[in-house]
Formats: sequence, structure tokens, C-alpha cells
Amino acid sequence: MRSGSGLKILYVENDMAFINGVAERFLAGHEVAAAPSLRAARMILDRPWDVILVDYDLDDGKGDTLVRELRAAGDATIVIGVSARATGNRNILIAGADAVCAKADIEHISEMIEQIGSEKEALCGG
Repeated sequence: MRSGSGLKILYVENDMAFINGVAERFLAGHEVAAAPSLRAARMILDRPWDVILVDYDLDDGKGDTLVRELRAAGDATIVIGVSARATGNRNILIAGADAVCAKADIEHISEMIEQIGSEKEALCGG
């Protein structure tokens, strides 16, 4: 993963105003693409992403379904669950996410991404 800025981040979330606020306030300098549904995310998962942020409650299903699909396919992309509900974050983590960030703590998302990226690089000998 590239360190610092300039990461390609896919944010799977159906609240566009929330995505735009997070991208502007906490992920400035990164390329953030939005997918408002599981279906939309699946359509663009063939692109290379450095990080995938996943909400739990989506219009066409639950975010943990996408995380399970990614991990079953051997995708090692950093995945962070971002839900307002503790149950949703727990289910995303159980599905194979690297971490979770409650929406109430979203101001820490950039630091979380950096920390997980560093840990994964260390594990891979990078």
C-alpha cells in the first residue's frame, strides 16, 4: 500500500452527504469513490483499491456480505467497517474486516488507515 496521501479508497455507503463530508474533512488528498450499494461496489471491485470502507446497512443488503465475498476471493485489500451501530461493526469485523471505525469516531479514519497499512506492510516484510 502506498503510504500517506494519494490512496484509492472505495467507500461503500448509501448516504452520499456523509461520504462527501468524510472525504472532504478527513480523507482530503486521497481519491475517494462512492458505491451506494453492494451491487454498485461489485461493479467496480475489479479496479485496484488501497482501502475499502464498508457500511453495514445498505439498501440492497448488509456490508458484511461484501467483506465475506472479498475475503473468500483472497482479496487482501484493507477493509474497514464504518457503521453507526455496534452490531453492524461487529458483524463486519467477524466477516473479515481489518478493523472497524464507528461513525461517531470517523475523524480518526485517516490515522486508522495509516496504522493498518503499516501493520500489513510489516507482516509482509515491506
